[in-house]
Amino acid sequence: MEATLEAEKRDGRGKNEARRLRAAGRIPAVVYGAGKNTAVEIAVDPKVLLRILHSESGVNTLIGLQGVDIGGGKVLVKEYQLDPIDHKLLHADFYAVAMDKALTVTVPVNLKGEPKGVKQQGGIVDFVNRELEVECLPGDIPEKIDVDVTELMLHQGIRVRDLPTEGRWKAISDPDMMIVHVITVRAEEPAAATAEGAAAAAAPAATAEPEVIKKGKKEEEEK
Repeated sequence: MEATLEAEKRDGRGKNEARRLRAAGRIPAVVYGAGKNTAVEIAVDPKVLLRILHSESGVNTLIGLQGVDIGGGKVLVKEYQLDPIDHKLLHADFYAVAMDKALTVTVPVNLKGEPKGVKQQGGIVDFVNRELEVECLPGDIPEKIDVDVTELMLHQGIRVRDLPTEGRWKAISDPDMMIVHVITVRAEEPAAATAEGAAAAAAPAATAEPEVIKKGKKEEEEK
């Protein structure tokens, strides 16, 4: 999926500049990899960006920035920061991508069907890993990876190596990594659960701090 986002260059930095931008309905952001290891300081509309992040493709949405020159390419969200109280966007980092160069992204797994081991044998689905790392061109990033679990019987599972070969992308997660399997129902241990609950209740409250969500390609550059 692709989207567009209005952006404008900014010169100021620091907390005062961030407050000024937010008062004007913008948030500070940075684009990395836009040429010669330079970072481009920009401001964007947090409401529009949040809609993109909440879309089906989420952080894997290819974004065309309008209003700033980054060499004609597109960007992906590298990470973003949320206010811990109202969950509003505070800051975002993007990285420019070359449409002809493969990159590594994390994609959600979507289970399809109901396993026979659940319907016929009374098992339950254990969805072990809900995301996979894949390698592909930016234009071929899948919104999700569908995994058919219909034929799974009790004690059977699907690992990364069992996924069908897909020409547009290649799974690079550990081939032996379990994605999903059907297991027997285990009785709960109320005593352990009670102890965990008591420990959680006794723990001191932590001071709320901005939540940083890191996604997308790994980069070494810093703001």
